[in-house]
Amino acid sequence: MRAWTELFRVSALFSVPGDALAGAAAVGRSPGRGTALAIGASLCLYEAGMALNDWADREEDAVDRPHRPIPSGRISPSAALGAAGALTAAGLALAARAGRPALAVATGLAATVWAYDLHLKHTKAGPAAMAAARSLDLLLGATATATSYAGTGPGPRAPRPMRLGAVPPTGPDNVARAAGPARSPLAALPAALVLGAHTYGVTAVSRHEAQGGSTAVPLAVLATTTALAAAVLATHQRQRPGEPARPGPAATAPGSSYRPDHPHHSTAPSMLDLGAPLPGTYRPGHHPTAPALPDLGAPLPGTYRPGHHPHRPTAPALTPLLLTAFTGAYLRTAGPPLLHAALNPSPPLTQRAVGGGIRAMIPLQAALAARAGAPGSGLAVMALVPLARSLARKVSPT
Repeated sequence: MRAWTELFRVSALFSVPGDALAGAAAVGRSPGRGTALAIGASLCLYEAGMALNDWADREEDAVDRPHRPIPSGRISPSAALGAAGALTAAGLALAARAGRPALAVATGLAATVWAYDLHLKHTKAGPAAMAAARSLDLLLGATATATSYAGTGPGPRAPRPMRLGAVPPTGPDNVARAAGPARSPLAALPAALVLGAHTYGVTAVSRHEAQGGSTAVPLAVLATTTALAAAVLATHQRQRPGEPARPGPAATAPGSSYRPDHPHHSTAPSMLDLGAPLPGTYRPGHHPTAPALPDLGAPLPGTYRPGHHPHRPTAPALTPLLLTAFTGAYLRTAGPPLLHAALNPSPPLTQRAVGGGIRAMIPLQAALAARAGAPGSGLAVMALVPLARSLARKVSPT
């Protein structure tokens, strides 16, 4: 068991679930069945890559890392290769249950993993291939989640429109987002690129973890890490993804009860304005030539409009604070080890910088989820940090 945990580098597993959760947040959806299937597929494909990596590097490890499970004789090469194949098949099977679009993304992810381990990691394209794999992993979560809610896959169907007078649903902070139309998985592309850029830097540093000696690479990656943190904070979305924008004064005539986005109105406005006072009467707060004071974006009394919650703010008040905290944790986890490796590029400090970069993916995923309007998902991702740190003391993630 100890040998297999070392082969799979199980302490690095905690950096995987956040990909799917950040992807789900990017498409404006709460995590669902499709998200869970994407997480399972990602875990399988990630561990397949770990086993295949050691199988492909068995001769190199016999010289540089003789303590690894395969060169030490604790696991046979055939067993490692068989585990890689079985886990790849399991990951694709789970992705298939999330729908054909998710299977297509997972197939591309699996092909990238195998290409990297068998050939690309020893070329200049190695970091780019690893970055592409991590970006595809986030897009897998976005695709599986969006497909599941759209009803085109085996996941849960889209919620039915609420009847007149029904009480809007309550619950987690992003339950209102689950009632609106799903965003395209391409909406997760910016988050995927941010995560891919971080992965590129970690992979570039890892190419020197056995021999050390590189000062410029850790410094460049430290600058990239700082730039990514600034980009995450600068592009914070103030409106929840998938929430319909409220109509402005030009979209709704003053004093009219008609709203084009209301599901219970036809395409033509009503001839009778129920909100206007009777002729010759006066109603406080009403002015016949100016827009009414109440919120024009609010639904009519006794009705429910998908995406609108009268008692819920557009974004949780704590979201900016959580986003700042998550981004700070990202810098705190990745920055100091990179600086130490730049000042002293020895193999142990370089390996520590790689481990810090892997663990820093977790707060980065949490920040991406919070930026997309899902602070609850961000907190769930951050809950994995102490587990990853504790297990890393027993099994190295590099």
